[in-house]
Amino acid sequence: MDTSAILRGAGLRVTVQRIAVLQALALAPHSSADRIHTAVDGAGIALPTVHAILGDLATAGIIRRVSLPDADRALFEVEPGDNHHHMQCVRCGRLEVVACAVGASPCLHPAEDHGMRLLEASVTYRAVCRACDEAPAAA
Repeated sequence: MDTSAILRGAGLRVTVQRIAVLQALALAPHSSADRIHTAVDGAGIALPTVHAILGDLATAGIIRRVSLPDADRALFEVEPGDNHHHMQCVRCGRLEVVACAVGASPCLHPAEDHGMRLLEASVTYRAVCRACDEAPAAA
């Protein structure tokens, strides 16, 4: 991934911090800001800076913010143009990508648009993964 070209293409200044955050996210999709901060810790990037960079990258359309039900923090991924959904285990939190059955975004259309132009439809399938389903019940 040519992170410098991606940043320039989005009109963002190329900085060591932005490159580090983008590369860390590419290596660990669906990461929280805390997890990315841990991954780039050697680069001396403060947590508030990681949050600011993630915000800049999301606003520029380079990354996507993923908000899941019952999650205490947002996750991020480097696939903003890929129309896919997520499946999350409600017990262990495991998260998997699910291809959209329809394909083109937005893949779902509401019965009423309330005068708004629809950009995307985000689906989260809530499930129980096989490992959790087969695990003995907690006492």
